Amino acid sequence: MTATAAPVKSVLNESKQIERAALLIQMGARMQVLESETTLSYERLIRLYKEIAGKSPSKGQLPFSTDWFLTWQENIHSSLFLNIYEYLAKGVSLDAVEQLTKAYRLYNEQIEAAGLEALLSFTRAWRLVKFVDANMLTRTKCTSCAGLFVSEPYENARHYQCGLCNPPARAGKSKSAGALQLH
Repeated sequence: MTATAAPVKSVLNESKQIERAALLIQMGARMQVLESETTLSYERLIRLYKEIAGKSPSKGQLPFSTDWFLTWQENIHSSLFLNIYEYLAKGVSLDAVEQLTKAYRLYNEQIEAAGLEALLSFTRAWRLVKFVDANMLTRTKCTSCAGLFVSEPYENARHYQCGLCNPPARAGKSKSAGALQLH
């Protein structure tokens, strides 16, 4: 009978995991994201989080509903992010976390350039990718503008119109700074 050898600990690999966790923390990732995307122990991640963020991580479960991504403004933000994410997947060879962080940075740059408030947190962006990977959400082409928007997988694509081409009655009426305005 042979015993299976435990994986050899590598200082270099551990350093890369710490660097990855630090980047995710700086981008606003919650503990569940850190645990999922690194091999560091929970205790190590807590210490690292406190050191980088200067506070304890938020408690509680991550939202597990696709509904948030389908409401008017949130759908536009989610669709922008997901289109950037999918575009990067086609053009550059990146691992999943690198693709996510680069797409999220580009999303934030676009939102800032448009003078809008970013509605999509890093953790929500991560969750969106997980929902798409699990076929709980997809992208559907708008029949008016031909843009791809986050939608439910069973959406009737022949008649789909996005929230920009066919906004809800109260959409764009908010006076808050950084909100989408329809003219």
